[in-house]
Amino acid sequence: MKQLYINEIATRLECKPWQVENCALMFEEGSTIPFISRYRKEKTGGMDDSTVAEVKHWLDVFTEMEKRKQTILSTIEQAGALTDGLRRQIEKCTDATELEDIYLPFRPKRRTRALIAKELGLEPLADTLWGMRTRSPRESAKAFVKGKVESVDAALDGARDIIAERLSETAEIREQLRSVYRKRRITSSLTRAAKSNPDADKYRSYFNFCMPLDRIPSHNLLAMLRAEGEGILSISIDSDPERCADTVYRGWIKAAGSGQSYASPELSGEMRKASEDAFERLLNPSITNEVIKEAKQKADMESIRVFGENLRQLLLGAPVGQKRTMAVDPGFRNGCKIAVLDEHGALLHHEIIFPHPPQNEKIKALGAVQKMIDNYHIQAVAIGNGTASRETVEFFKRISLPEGCKVWTVSEDGASIYSASEVARKEMPDEDVTVRGAVSIGRRLMDPLAELVKIDPKSLGVGQYQHDVDQALLKEKLDNTVESCVNSVGVNLNTASPYLLAYVAGIGPALAESIVAYRNKEGGFSSRAQLLKVPRLGAKTFEQCAGFLRIRGGENPLDCSAVHPESYPIVDRMARDLGVSTSELVGNAALCSRIKAEKYVDGDKGLPTINDIIKELAKPGMDPREEAGNFSFAEDIHEISDLKTGMELPGIVTNITNFGAFVDIGLHENGLVHISRMGPRGTDPTRVVKLHQQVKVRVSGVDEERGRISLDLISPSVPHGKR
Repeated sequence: MKQLYINEIATRLECKPWQVENCALMFEEGSTIPFISRYRKEKTGGMDDSTVAEVKHWLDVFTEMEKRKQTILSTIEQAGALTDGLRRQIEKCTDATELEDIYLPFRPKRRTRALIAKELGLEPLADTLWGMRTRSPRESAKAFVKGKVESVDAALDGARDIIAERLSETAEIREQLRSVYRKRRITSSLTRAAKSNPDADKYRSYFNFCMPLDRIPSHNLLAMLRAEGEGILSISIDSDPERCADTVYRGWIKAAGSGQSYASPELSGEMRKASEDAFERLLNPSITNEVIKEAKQKADMESIRVFGENLRQLLLGAPVGQKRTMAVDPGFRNGCKIAVLDEHGALLHHEIIFPHPPQNEKIKALGAVQKMIDNYHIQAVAIGNGTASRETVEFFKRISLPEGCKVWTVSEDGASIYSASEVARKEMPDEDVTVRGAVSIGRRLMDPLAELVKIDPKSLGVGQYQHDVDQALLKEKLDNTVESCVNSVGVNLNTASPYLLAYVAGIGPALAESIVAYRNKEGGFSSRAQLLKVPRLGAKTFEQCAGFLRIRGGENPLDCSAVHPESYPIVDRMARDLGVSTSELVGNAALCSRIKAEKYVDGDKGLPTINDIIKELAKPGMDPREEAGNFSFAEDIHEISDLKTGMELPGIVTNITNFGAFVDIGLHENGLVHISRMGPRGTDPTRVVKLHQQVKVRVSGVDEERGRISLDLISPSVPHGKR
């Protein structure tokens, strides 16, 4: 990677060039984001995984920019227009918009008005006007009245077409106009076609909308652009045409570079006409599209950031652990689908009960559930939060549950997607979608991370305008988030599914399948070193993945920790210096507190790595996730009509956006705590509440007709991360 780009990335991320350069070298060697951030802190200066991911993003961006530059240079060179100065200007560029501005005059064009005028031989006249080499454009134009150019006016029209295109391709003029547009207002209005569109009403807030472009919230902009795409709204920038045309005219005076500062009234009039035409016909639509695209990119990044944060919280949701679980997919007419799972999530039994209307087989259902609980020694109950959820939770209050067995409500978002997926068919080929859906609900309670990695994150109900944002950037962010979560928790090598293993640093889907096949054949792994016997798993992959894989009860106690195998000799030295065995040291916080980290600093293993090792030895393999906790909705609220302004209710945060947080208060409709009800202006909702956090809210408004509930946030009822 060129030093030019290294320095630019360092500036953008506010870090040192050596940090970026080291990351670039490690990526070139095949290292992964989790490995670099966890085990190479000396080389990154302690960058966390999100910063390392940003470095990789910009390295990829500039790699593509370098390819684009080579294409541009080749095109200009083939046209015979490449000069040393132009080459240097292109090579030192680090801004994509600036690069395209430089290239614009040389880009192959369709048959434009300017090109037609050039074919008529009018470019010399345009050059004369452009360079201020005449005081009388009409006199100068007479020499060009010949052939298809039938009059002086026709000659001047053609010359102005050439000048207009030249003005529209002048980089400095374009950037000046962008600066103006960025500070102007974006407006939207209803289109004629929208008046008969039944979906138009949901955008009525934007029918006559106006806001400065540099202040518009991302969710407002994305909603407007979606409505424009549906033909409901017309969007424009309130650009002040007169001022902008004058900016173009003054840009010509500067760009002409003739050393003259005076244009005759006649020449000035022709050039003002060309400037106005350049603005209205060429620059206004182009710059409008550019600045709206630029604003959308910022809105995309903000929405993607919120989506990524929500996904992280969802994946790192509190697990109840390995318990024999009864999973219930509730319903009315079609009954409640029940799946019984063992402590590893394997399906033991399934059936359907009908405790609710219209069947109302409560007695029969009670007997069936009680029998399953007794026969399978159930330790936890997971009930989906969809239709009939509240009623099913109430039904289970009549059941005699074993001591310690609790009932949890679990999000169903994405369960139907999973149940019909290829993954589900492969896992449960003999079961139908209803059984698979119930199984997924139960496994989500046991270990949300292990189950949710099987589902496309966009189907999990925690995004904001997720289908409107840049899909490549969204996928990059979500993939990085899933990978970060999986590796921060660690994966049990002997029990993990191939879908979970695939997200471990350096592994991927194909190698995950090979690991599972080897595990099934050999009866499991007794050491991390045994991974090297897996077909196609070489030394580099082992280096990347080993520290994130856990082996419980293996030959080496360090194999169940986050200590990397490359650091095992350091731990052995620590143990010898303390006069104990390695197995005695692992998990002994008192012994670990006696270790002097400075003593073990050596070569590329600095204090950050040594301190990480000591911390991990004190609590090896500790799961960073919270413990699961119970929750109950208000018992007297069942319909939106039961709500009254001023009521205070418990709720669970189900989604967080830039404009507020959606809260489940036990009804079919979620309520909204608007950002204005969360704190001072500009408050970031993701810093106030967390996904699946239990909160206390006050009802501030109810619109039964539209099914909308407005809430005020009173306080979180439990710490962040609790279910």
